[in-house]
Amino acid sequence: MDNIKDKITRGETCIGIEFGSTRIKAVLTDFESNPLASGSFDWENSYVNGIWTYSLEEVFTGLKAAFAKLKADTEDKYGVKLVSCGAMGISGMMHGYLPFDKDGNQLAEFRTWRNTITAKAAEELSALFDFNIPQRWSIAHLYRAMQNGEGHVKDIASLHTLASYIHYRLTGENVIGIGEASGMFPIDSTKNDYDEKMLALFGEKTKDYLWSLRDILPKVLVAGEKAGCLTEEGALLLDPTGEFGAGVPFCPPEGDAGTGMVATNSVAERTGNVSAGTSIFLMVVLEKALSKLYPEIDMVTTPGGRPVAMVHGNNCSNEIDAWANMFCSMSKALGADTNIYKTLDKIFELALSGEKDCGGIAGYNYISGEVITDLDEGKPLYFRTTDSRFTPENFARNLLCSAVATLSIGMEILEGENVKIDRILGHGGYFKAPVAGQTVMAAALGAPVSVMKTAGEGGPWGMAVLANYMLNKKPGQSLEDYLDSSVFGNQESFEVAPSQEDIDGFAKYIELYKKGLAAEKAAAEI
Repeated sequence: MDNIKDKITRGETCIGIEFGSTRIKAVLTDFESNPLASGSFDWENSYVNGIWTYSLEEVFTGLKAAFAKLKADTEDKYGVKLVSCGAMGISGMMHGYLPFDKDGNQLAEFRTWRNTITAKAAEELSALFDFNIPQRWSIAHLYRAMQNGEGHVKDIASLHTLASYIHYRLTGENVIGIGEASGMFPIDSTKNDYDEKMLALFGEKTKDYLWSLRDILPKVLVAGEKAGCLTEEGALLLDPTGEFGAGVPFCPPEGDAGTGMVATNSVAERTGNVSAGTSIFLMVVLEKALSKLYPEIDMVTTPGGRPVAMVHGNNCSNEIDAWANMFCSMSKALGADTNIYKTLDKIFELALSGEKDCGGIAGYNYISGEVITDLDEGKPLYFRTTDSRFTPENFARNLLCSAVATLSIGMEILEGENVKIDRILGHGGYFKAPVAGQTVMAAALGAPVSVMKTAGEGGPWGMAVLANYMLNKKPGQSLEDYLDSSVFGNQESFEVAPSQEDIDGFAKYIELYKKGLAAEKAAAEI
């Protein structure tokens, strides 16, 4: 304990802060990337005038609250105040649209990754670039605003993701990590920068504006580069008490996909990770480019700049949480002593006893639309066949299968491209309960799924690792080598391999699921 206290006092620590979809979390680590303390703030997106959004007021309220809890947790555990650290980093949900004018005024509401309103813009840009532009990407949102003649477009002086904007407010540096940048605009991995040819093609669309796209996008940096220091203004924005001082160096801000790759040591070729929480995505570091454009597959990069294929679903665990809340309320009404955490554990436990194909039950966890299944909007929907076995176990397993069904459909494309994956590592709330989430995910992917001991720390811990890498890497040391030698060398993991019975059962579930998509599409149009 005294040793940890001394490390904190000497500033031999790193801080990662991640703005996830449902939680803002700050994590403190030592230089060996051991988690020491944490603090969090729960929040939720709002659906305002047809847009999924968060207010910037809540962004900074949450930042202050999470950091205050991190300070309190540090002092409670070690009896020392957190007044500085060796390095910091900011991460956030990727993509989205945050435009500002030259005076720093926000020009439009924050349009998050969850919105599926840019179909026409994304389709036209994909054709223009001969490169898949997903609806979530910042460039798709910008082009939609241009197409719609939104008056604010002419006044844009800077365009941000959530992570790059918070980094800017804390450091004054308009920069972005390459992994996060790859969710704004296509990247040329040979130059670790935005693709010049595509910038020029888009420039033909912006001749009537005083700005160019490169001028308004943040500067691209790769993992390990320095990205500024905490300013006096930024320190007070982070900690209004004034106890935490300015001058702390920052690594490049990254997206939650990048921090997930780091948190699971999935930044080398033929490695993959699946993040399952509010949304779900699987990322595979490629040996070679895909043979053609696929609208269902995002092409992004690791924080070190390696090309990555991403299969992304907008919906994952929301419906599991919703049903858990309903079951919990019902149990309390019947006089049972329970809480949401016990209820969630029971759902995952029951799922292991359910029939492998869910007994003729199918569910669609679509709070919002899904590109992979061609839905602009979603509505949660459940049905069962007339001869279904409608048991708690089967319904619970259906909830877990529904959460990964869209991902499974998208993965069929990578299988057709003969993409090789040596290992898949899972992280996120879906894997918190022992075995169950891994079992269903392994059946859906047809491959073993491992969860590391530190996977529960997630993105904010991964961000702290990136800060550590910037500060403590050896000259010329790659991110892959640093993670292998300095972070994950002795890391424990637990692997679950799918049985053939699990694989066959999930395949039968997906067959029914695909047949019922017509009903989901009809429901979404109502």
